[in-house]
Amino acid sequence: MLSKRKLKFFKSLQIKKYRQQSRNFLVEGAKGVEEALNSDFEVDYLAITESFKKELEDKNILLKGEVDVVTERELKAAGTFDSNNAGLAILKMPDQTAVPQALSGVTLMLDDVRDPGNLGTIIRMADWYGVEQIICSKQTADLYNPKVINATMGSFTRVSVYYADLEDFLNTKSLPVFGTLLSGDSIYTTGLKSDAIILMGNESKGISDQLMRFIDHPIKIPSRGGAESLNVAIATAITLDNFFR
Repeated sequence: MLSKRKLKFFKSLQIKKYRQQSRNFLVEGAKGVEEALNSDFEVDYLAITESFKKELEDKNILLKGEVDVVTERELKAAGTFDSNNAGLAILKMPDQTAVPQALSGVTLMLDDVRDPGNLGTIIRMADWYGVEQIICSKQTADLYNPKVINATMGSFTRVSVYYADLEDFLNTKSLPVFGTLLSGDSIYTTGLKSDAIILMGNESKGISDQLMRFIDHPIKIPSRGGAESLNVAIATAITLDNFFR
């Protein structure tokens, strides 16, 4: 049975201030926990059901950290899921590292993407297309928000996410910057680069005025219907698909 002290700690990890204080974050569900156990992330604690424990052992996946076998009711009380028949894990945040200056391949850059679900989905999209790094503005949603981690479906273990002052970083850039705009050139006719930065803007305001001057190639996804705009995660998926065609 989970103690009140543990339950209180798990709940505290839903709040950014306490995540930063403890340097821990929460991963929930079978997919996320399994990906975490197969990654290089340090696992401090596991709460898993008996059936999920057997499933992991059958796959020869090594359990890490302190382990408690619990009920589905306890998992629901400890986490954010409405139901969870597998487990949850408490992971240690890795040491924060500076954004690498020598970038290669396609790098995603996010200018104030605030919605946790959007950020998590973008990380998952990046993983699908083999994009290894995302550079976020400091106002972008927190990577370790449980909603972000859950939306990645484990892709957070393979995509490096950095936070930086984007204006300062772009002042030192060497790669061409492709910025997604409503008024850009069609992505279908633009010469896309294998080494590039793709800049995606805020959900409602788009790319900020401060960053517009860094865009070498303004691009757009042509519309054939009447919708005003696309969700930023969907727009990212379409953009990445065209870069990797």
